[in-house]
Amino acid sequence: MRLTNKTIIWIWAMLLPVAAAVAGPEIQHWKTENGSRVYFVSAPQLPMVDIRVVFDAGSARDGARPGLAVMTNGLLDAAAGELGEEEIAERLEGLGAQLGNSAQRDMALLSLRTLSDARYLDPAVEILATILSQPRFPDKIFQRERKRMLIGLRAEQQSPASVASKAFYRAVYGDHPYGSPSNGTVESLQALQREELEKFHKRYYVAANAIVAIVGDLSRDQAQALAERLVEKLPAGEAAPDLPEVKPLSMPVKKVIPFPSSQTHILVGQPGMTRTDPDYLALYVGNHILGGSGFGSRIMAEIREKRGLAYSAYSFFMPMRHKGPFQIGLQTRNDKAEEADRVLQETLQRFIEQGPTAKELEAAKKNITGGFPLRIDSNRDILGYIAMIGFYNLPLDYLDTFSQRVEAVTLQQIRDAFQRRIDPEKMATIMVGGE
Repeated sequence: MRLTNKTIIWIWAMLLPVAAAVAGPEIQHWKTENGSRVYFVSAPQLPMVDIRVVFDAGSARDGARPGLAVMTNGLLDAAAGELGEEEIAERLEGLGAQLGNSAQRDMALLSLRTLSDARYLDPAVEILATILSQPRFPDKIFQRERKRMLIGLRAEQQSPASVASKAFYRAVYGDHPYGSPSNGTVESLQALQREELEKFHKRYYVAANAIVAIVGDLSRDQAQALAERLVEKLPAGEAAPDLPEVKPLSMPVKKVIPFPSSQTHILVGQPGMTRTDPDYLALYVGNHILGGSGFGSRIMAEIREKRGLAYSAYSFFMPMRHKGPFQIGLQTRNDKAEEADRVLQETLQRFIEQGPTAKELEAAKKNITGGFPLRIDSNRDILGYIAMIGFYNLPLDYLDTFSQRVEAVTLQQIRDAFQRRIDPEKMATIMVGGE
């Protein structure tokens, strides 16, 4: 049987240990000649290279055209330079390389996984560099993608979870860019023009607005040369301007949206924290106890184990450049919705007033630090972390000191952070269902 390059990559990934599985990989950092920041971890045990190029070009930059960032990012590999859509796919397939892309609220990214042998690495990097700097946004493919996104929006209207999520972001963020739906609206997509994608790419896909993360079987000199090749054809440009600050909710908001379903989806929350928030670890560890640890959490105990109101209930913070959401959620029978909402609110109130117990804190620390090595046990995991470190300007020793900083969190710090940062009297509550 003849093995393809993609099969070889899979075999290596499954059978060989990853050097970076040990916590605290050495992160090297520098800038390219035209201003992109680079973060690199050498991992020679696998003959592979993982690359992620991140731009401050997420949906928060959409302005009056919700969906613009997602569509721009999604069409980068539709045609670039002299390469068409099929040719890009065929060449990458022939090299055994894997290309990925996505756009979130804060960021947009492209990623590449390839063998480190120059016969495969060099042409794969050249394709990625062309996609980054010379996308063509063909009108035929633009029209196809817009149609696909419109079909997706219609499908979301039939999903109570999607309806609830969009209503939650609108209630929490109002007219802040974070409140805009990342995949657009019917009206914004229908009004979108291909030329707007070109303009968006020209403004935001520039070297000064880019982070390059590299993990793999390369020396520092090789990684530097690779990074230069990736971004050398990008204009230097300027970094994206800062977004407006997120305003706290001034009063409680409750919205009940009738929906023909046997279950009611409930989301409760408010603006939470930033990625660089000084209260980050106190809120993170505290939320692990409140609703972030599955069956061991307070919310799950109150909602499922004591009352059987829902199969699952949770809470989380989603830290972003500005205050990302703090969210509590569940779905329950329509006739139990009000009771479940009341129990959620009461559980949160008690936690804010009393904080966790010493036993809960000890268990949370063991769970978080014990599982941390598994969260960075592959090159792809480390790639995601160092891209995050670069994008949010976190310290280079972030991974190396994470467990020690978790261990240092105290009961008083958690109580203080939750009492200052979470106001149970000013929560947004979204309930979708009931028909």
